[in-house]
Amino acid sequence: MTRILLTNDDGIHSDGLIKLEEALREVGDVYTVAPASEMSGASHSLTLARPLRIRRIDERHWTVDGTPTDCVTLALNKIIPEDERPHICASGINHGGNLGDDATYSGTVAGALEATILGVPGLAFSLVARENFDFTEAARFAVTALRKVLTEGLPEGTLLNVNIPRREIKGVRVTRQGIKNARPVISEHIDPRGKPYFWIGEEYFTSDSAVDGTDYQAIEQGYISVTPLKSDMTDHRALTAIETWNYLNTSEVLQKS
Repeated sequence: MTRILLTNDDGIHSDGLIKLEEALREVGDVYTVAPASEMSGASHSLTLARPLRIRRIDERHWTVDGTPTDCVTLALNKIIPEDERPHICASGINHGGNLGDDATYSGTVAGALEATILGVPGLAFSLVARENFDFTEAARFAVTALRKVLTEGLPEGTLLNVNIPRREIKGVRVTRQGIKNARPVISEHIDPRGKPYFWIGEEYFTSDSAVDGTDYQAIEQGYISVTPLKSDMTDHRALTAIETWNYLNTSEVLQKS
């Protein structure tokens, strides 16, 4: 029987997580290890400055008071016995898209990434919507995607970042990560004790929706976007150019300013 690890960044009570678990039960046995509370934007962070607590809900559900990365790390190294090690990991379904640069901030993507690093193929699922979330089609496609990965496999170190449009789906496209045009908006307020606090938001301008082959364009045109990602962030095209920089001469590197 196929064993599936399920996590997310919206927390154990997220409707997207619940709908995904219900759908994936037709694929195999699902083990859910999710954050005790919402951890959106946690990226690939690992909690090192404080202890973590695991709460067992039942034989297939646990919460961790940490990030999605914490959840997957503990699931694969502490919670789930070695002889029941999952064959695949699904993360999501996220409330909102993880397109372009947002994938680097995403706890949903990070959960799948950590599984991949630890040797378990990972897929991250996100519903591109801001309200009126209906996870039916996203959960249905998640079943298809998991079965395909289980059958075909993925290149070593590769995870799939899957974004599903809310409107009628025209099909599926394999895409590259796009680039958005946005800037941070920082709102300053005063708490009841008279001390300032800050809230980070974002002002969104444009995206790569007009650029062929990007995740933004696929979603804009009504297609599911499937983007293969890797933890290796090396810019391989820049390696040769940077090797020619003069400062890499040993004498210059060691020279004191």
